[in-house]
Amino acid sequence: MPSFAAHRADLAYLVDQHRARRLQPRRGVDFASNDYLALASAPRLRDAVAAALAEGVAVGSGGSRLLRGNSEEHEALEAEAAAFFGTEAALFFASGFAANAALFATLPQRGDLVVHDALIHASAHEGMRLGRANCVAATHNDPNAFEEAIHAWRSSGGTGTPWIAVESLYSMDGDRAPLAALADIAGRHDAILLIDEAHATGVFGTDGRGLAEALDGQDNVMTLRTCGKALGCEGALVCGPKVVRDFLVNRGRGFIFSTAPSPLMARAVRESLRILVDEPDRRERLHALVAHAERALTPAGVTATGSQILPLVIGDDAATMRAAEAVQAAGFDVRGIRPPTVPKGTSRLRISLTLNASAGEVDRLASLLQEVIR
Repeated sequence: MPSFAAHRADLAYLVDQHRARRLQPRRGVDFASNDYLALASAPRLRDAVAAALAEGVAVGSGGSRLLRGNSEEHEALEAEAAAFFGTEAALFFASGFAANAALFATLPQRGDLVVHDALIHASAHEGMRLGRANCVAATHNDPNAFEEAIHAWRSSGGTGTPWIAVESLYSMDGDRAPLAALADIAGRHDAILLIDEAHATGVFGTDGRGLAEALDGQDNVMTLRTCGKALGCEGALVCGPKVVRDFLVNRGRGFIFSTAPSPLMARAVRESLRILVDEPDRRERLHALVAHAERALTPAGVTATGSQILPLVIGDDAATMRAAEAVQAAGFDVRGIRPPTVPKGTSRLRISLTLNASAGEVDRLASLLQEVIR
């Protein structure tokens, strides 16, 4: 019988380094989720799914999109999303991780170069590992580093297409990518700009269209819109030129060989897009809460980012987890984030602001954090 000795040793190492993970139930006030607009439990989403069930929409898709899994609900969502985000086409994936992995594994070709921000999502790294293009990391949010990487590649004989890959809003630091500067670089070098809008969709831009709103629809721009964060659902939408959609349908193994997402979820995401337009007060209340939280929390060492993601960098892994446990014991769901999710020496409490918490609860958290950090 196998002993799983290597696995046991690795788990023991993680425990020794204070980096072992475990699943925890929901408890306390929500300062951990990505349900920024509190749509996950919104009555309109429940009603939309109930109406779909009453109409006979199936719970499961029954197969991949290329077999019998393609539903009118999927196609309706994709058409509505393309119109909403101002792109030629959209393609629905079961998760943001699956979409990112498929994008980077499929679209950049042999002989191309992917220049990615050093802090880009793990799912992008997984796709690059499976892909055929050369990949290099650029210093976080430094446009010059991206351009220098392309220059160096061209000087060494690179003749393919450069790809510039970034997040518009970074999930652990809460800071924004210099999208306008990166778009200029992409234009000068005939590059493709791939923007992960996971944490900006629904929160920023006109009607929640994200931080890349001004670039949507350009021939050399693609965006990934996660549906499982501010939209309160599941899945992800790849938005861009129709040729990209067609290529992923024909060559994207992560799309071709995966069971299609539930048609019910496609209906729910459509309703979320409509809520973004119909209920702008959700964004307004969230931005007001962010402004309040920055005033309340910065005395405790929290970094003001101008976004709903506020990090409190502690540094030491064990100290970070002790702080997280103390905050959770007091009734606030704040999670500790350690390497490899963040760089070594930057372990932190990640405070996520959502409409599931009130200004008063932010104030109580601020008082507690000052005690815990002291």
